[in-house]
Amino acid sequence: MRLIISCLLLAVALPAAAQIYKYTDANGNTVFTNQPPDGTPTEKVELPPTNSVQVQPPSQPANDDPGDEQQAAYNVVELTNLPDEEALRANNGTFSVGVRLDPRLQPGHSLRLRLDGEPYGQPTNVPRLQLQNIDRGEHTLMVDILAGTTVVQSSAPFTFTVQRVNTSSPALRPPPPTPRPNN
Repeated sequence: MRLIISCLLLAVALPAAAQIYKYTDANGNTVFTNQPPDGTPTEKVELPPTNSVQVQPPSQPANDDPGDEQQAAYNVVELTNLPDEEALRANNGTFSVGVRLDPRLQPGHSLRLRLDGEPYGQPTNVPRLQLQNIDRGEHTLMVDILAGTTVVQSSAPFTFTVQRVNTSSPALRPPPPTPRPNN
């Protein structure tokens, strides 16, 4: 029985163009071979066509190019609640800004501020972002939409000035004590 199975396995492994012959040996075992033995009656074995797999054209990969996603992701990405013409008064340097998006923030995306070109704070999905202890003077602020750590889209940069009270200002000093008349 082992001999038959081995012969069958060999027959399957042969190329499709090879001819297979079948005969019975002196011990009564059925033998399959690619060369007929001399002096033994054989019969040709007709094999069905071999299985074949057609080459499939490669499918289009998922869109992983951030440039394409950036064009179609959001119609509107802008900062709100920043002054247009005047300085932003924040005596302790803390203030918050809003983010307007159209359409809404997509699943898997988050928002992160960029202050003066550098990332500021942790990514979040809340469209209200807070800045703390910002120095007075002129700054540039943007918001990035992130997919993981990849920037999908950014708002236009917004330049503004933070105005903080200078504690060494003479106007903030307490008035000198008034002299008391001596009696």
